[in-house]
Amino acid sequence: MVQTYCREPRRQRRPEVRADEVGSGCAQEAQEKQMRAVRMGRAGCGRVPGGVEPADEKELSQGPVDGATAAGTVPAVRASDGESAHQGLAGLPGPLGTVMAGAVALCLAASLVHVLLVFLHVAPPNRISQTYDKQIKAWIYPLFEQNWKLFAPNPESVNRQISARTKRTSADGNVQVSNWFDLTAVDTSAIKHSAFPSHTEQNMLRRAWTAYLELHGSDDQPRSERATMMQKYLRNIAVDRVTSHRHTTFEAIQLRVITRPVAAPATAGSPHPTATDPAHTRYLPWWKVESHGD
Repeated sequence: MVQTYCREPRRQRRPEVRADEVGSGCAQEAQEKQMRAVRMGRAGCGRVPGGVEPADEKELSQGPVDGATAAGTVPAVRASDGESAHQGLAGLPGPLGTVMAGAVALCLAASLVHVLLVFLHVAPPNRISQTYDKQIKAWIYPLFEQNWKLFAPNPESVNRQISARTKRTSADGNVQVSNWFDLTAVDTSAIKHSAFPSHTEQNMLRRAWTAYLELHGSDDQPRSERATMMQKYLRNIAVDRVTSHRHTTFEAIQLRVITRPVAAPATAGSPHPTATDPAHTRYLPWWKVESHGD
């Protein structure tokens, strides 16, 4: 049997399909160009040696594989593929995500409780605030005490000098009492010439004494739980201040408060400030403390 062969025509390069053509809606036109090129290659021959035929037009008509992927474009990412990357706390590893979620929930709960208790404290008396008065005061005092001097200012009309001294028993049984240590002078020196004075240095000691003065009588005997709490609060402030400046052990501490009225401003007939009442000195009782210092 004689087989006839024909000269294989010069292969023509298939026109490349650019990604921008597919991306712009020209995928079908590019496919038609490929099929025309195949027809032109098959026009001069029937069969090729070995019985292998060129690709059928039916195969080409099925279109490029994976849609736009064969043309060089990136397939669209499903929404579910990126969900885990944007889950916030849920995207963290198991133990770490649980700890972070618990910490956030605890902070939110504490903030809500704080706002609620402060609101009940400053609001007019009502059934809820009267029922939970003990719990509200335990949370508010002494750290979150509220006052309205910003709206109804009551400037200080006196200057107070608060000092402290300590007492300890030596090994031979003798009682040793230290000199007075000026706590107010320490705060004043820290505030003076400071562009950003500390709120603690300005108000902690002063506000503690003011609250103590309001809750105690002249005999310095606490008559309520809040008065006892403020007494301990004032004592602890004095102990911390003395300990940070004097590195000695002591067993008790005593406060002295000297109150000097602010002199009246000078008048037109008197160039000097008007004389005021003499200073008043008050000694508080000795308060026992745990051993502090070296």
